[in-house]
Amino acid sequence: MIPIAKPLIAQEEIDGVVGVMRSGMIAEGPRVKEFEEAFSKYIGVDHAIAVNSGTAALHIALQARGIGKGDEVITTPFSFIATANSILYTGAKPVFADIEPDTFNIDPEDIKGKITHRTRAILPVDLYGHPAEMKAIMDMAEDYRMAVIEDACQAHGALYKGRKCGSFDMGCFSFYPTKNMTSGEGGMITCSDGKLAEKARMIRSHGSKVRYYHEMLGYNMRMTDIGAAIGLAQLNKVDSFNNKRIENAAYLSEQLKGIPGIVTPAVRQDCRHVFHQYTVRVTGDFPLSRDALAQELTKAGIGNSVFYPVPIHRQQIYQELGYNSYHPKSEQAAKEVISLPVHPSIIKEDIDEIAKTIKEISKMGV
Repeated sequence: MIPIAKPLIAQEEIDGVVGVMRSGMIAEGPRVKEFEEAFSKYIGVDHAIAVNSGTAALHIALQARGIGKGDEVITTPFSFIATANSILYTGAKPVFADIEPDTFNIDPEDIKGKITHRTRAILPVDLYGHPAEMKAIMDMAEDYRMAVIEDACQAHGALYKGRKCGSFDMGCFSFYPTKNMTSGEGGMITCSDGKLAEKARMIRSHGSKVRYYHEMLGYNMRMTDIGAAIGLAQLNKVDSFNNKRIENAAYLSEQLKGIPGIVTPAVRQDCRHVFHQYTVRVTGDFPLSRDALAQELTKAGIGNSVFYPVPIHRQQIYQELGYNSYHPKSEQAAKEVISLPVHPSIIKEDIDEIAKTIKEISKMGV
């Protein structure tokens, strides 16, 4: 079986965890601070705040920005549900703008038509590891005096016009095991505003700057030193991991070239796509449906997955909240996308097998 994802854990991660266990400081401690400092330097911002998940990072960033009841936040309907749910957690309303069909990221042109007097922020996603169109988004945010909370949970090390994703206003990252780098579970908030960083640190720890003195409503969303030790080891490797993903993606795209109905991933000029997921479209020119292709790949021992089969606004919880808007590009993508393995642990022969199998499947209905 060629898996769709595989965390790469080596001796460095094991040694880091053992060192923390032997130190006796296994909750939030010096390794978390070290990880925060290293990650902020890597992204190119002044502050990084470690938390226990990417979802927590989004929730805290929004709350630190003062987003709450009566506010609206514009985001994409084509993402993992945590993107929009984090807005709901604050009491605010997610407002969905449709996507660009090539990158699958939120379309700045559609954002414009969704801005109202209640709009307080834009929450773009760097989906699959491809940066969103951040210049247009940041210009719009400046014009309308809105915040930008960038969901970079799939984009560790991705570049937009030479800048790291997560460096534009407030960035949020996930370190879930299948991400480009992991801390087991965990997340990170990035920014260069000291007051926002201080507020985010308070929110993650029961609203407290000084232990047992609580100034605001907060949560227990801290990262452990165990997770930070893993994250530090992974941070030293993430660029090499990404380079391998990019190399594998380019090779797979070359092998899939010319297969009718298979549209390989786009990479915009001046962007570095880090291929958290290598996602193709299966259009009507392919003899099988996307779901039928997925079944055939699975039977052949090739891992695959659909990110995401149901847009957020079509999920049951959002239907119950009264969402009935139509976002045709997101809904079409949900019917056509399928992700294939390009993670760093697969080899050229694996990619050859993936391409060969898809070519053989493409002839089944002919």
